[in-house]
Amino acid sequence: MTAHAVCRLGWVAIARPTFDIPLATETATHARAVLTRAGFALIGPDVLVMTAEEAATALQTLAEQPIDLLILFQATFADSTMAIRLAEAISAPLLLWAVPEERTGGRLRLNALCGINLAAHALRRAGRRYDYLYATPDDPAVLEKIVPLAHAGRAVRALRQARIGRIGDHPAGFDSCRYDAGALQQRFGVEVVQFGLEEVFALARNTAPERIANTAGRWCDRIDGLPALDQQALNGTVAAFLALQHLESREQLDGLAVRCWPEFFTDLGCAACGAMSMLTEEGIPCSCEADLNGTLTQIILSKLSGQPAFGTDMVSFDARENTAVLWHCGLAPLSMADPDVRPVGTIHSNRKLPLLLEFPLKPGRVTLARLSEATGGYRLVVGGGEMIRAPLSFSGTSGVIRFDRPAAEVLDTILSEGLEHHIALTYGDHIPALLALANMLDLPVLRLA
Repeated sequence: MTAHAVCRLGWVAIARPTFDIPLATETATHARAVLTRAGFALIGPDVLVMTAEEAATALQTLAEQPIDLLILFQATFADSTMAIRLAEAISAPLLLWAVPEERTGGRLRLNALCGINLAAHALRRAGRRYDYLYATPDDPAVLEKIVPLAHAGRAVRALRQARIGRIGDHPAGFDSCRYDAGALQQRFGVEVVQFGLEEVFALARNTAPERIANTAGRWCDRIDGLPALDQQALNGTVAAFLALQHLESREQLDGLAVRCWPEFFTDLGCAACGAMSMLTEEGIPCSCEADLNGTLTQIILSKLSGQPAFGTDMVSFDARENTAVLWHCGLAPLSMADPDVRPVGTIHSNRKLPLLLEFPLKPGRVTLARLSEATGGYRLVVGGGEMIRAPLSFSGTSGVIRFDRPAAEVLDTILSEGLEHHIALTYGDHIPALLALANMLDLPVLRLA
């Protein structure tokens, strides 16, 4: 297991000089080396912190840097003072780490476990969240614990400074796309920036023809069938892509929730799906039907996986084959296409206008999630499964999934819990990181699969 290089770990190794300092130094150095080899960037002193002055310097260094996970390495026993000071000064999630000590029959050389026990008690009494690790640096459990915690911390940090653009309002009757801007700001730190559809349409209409032609030409290299489509409508989708891209850049947005129908068809004369697919592929998560919580879930998944995330519907279940179909009109990112099938540009099945993308999703392990408000409060819906290679189930972008639980049970959970009709997916197994994130944000978890 390897960590993304962008994960940044705060590091403080504390000790008291009355214990075996050479052994403590050796252990702390070994632990740092393991994390560095795993691809983490470590921030903090590379020597033991044993005095109040050294602790103050370490805190100042840590406070000046963005950190995904803060590790208090208990090189020897020490009281809980440093743990409390770190928890109060640094907003990153905190991990207490002690190394098991060899039972020699002689002197207790480190007594590190007692140190993190003391720290855990103090943190608990102070109402501070923390996690812990009791393992030698070479134990596989170390990276199995730290990698998902660091990824989750990185996602939490991204949420605290996230700005999501909402284009228009969700369609009438689509209560699953409702959201509470104040609650998102207070609960997660997310800022919602509202835009009218006409602002986007005006930007699209004023886009220079040469920019549209250049972008469409690049798309032709990756998508078949574009020359056969209605070129005026195709250019409308390309112009919408450029307009939304401009808005994202101008406003420093981290994702978009777009009211994709009916106005894109009736007023701009094209489909928004292709534009949102290409934006998501380029690292700007987009959800349709102005599903703000859907976009937020995609941001979470993309931060955890380092890959795009796709907001989709569940449209078919087959209990006998134990499969389901995840589908949307045509907005999955291109990198999710089955490599054996070339993506094709097509028209919307109902509105008969381009641009939509058409391809089956590639096989592989996937993680599913949804920030849900079905019960009025926030919950994190979490699931996993295997996308299997299969012919296209319906026009647009779709994939056949075999969940980790029987398909009939998954369907029963969705309908019994009244979950939203959109769910997000990304490739890879990121359930441990999602569960860590839920714990950091104090979110109840509903296991879908």
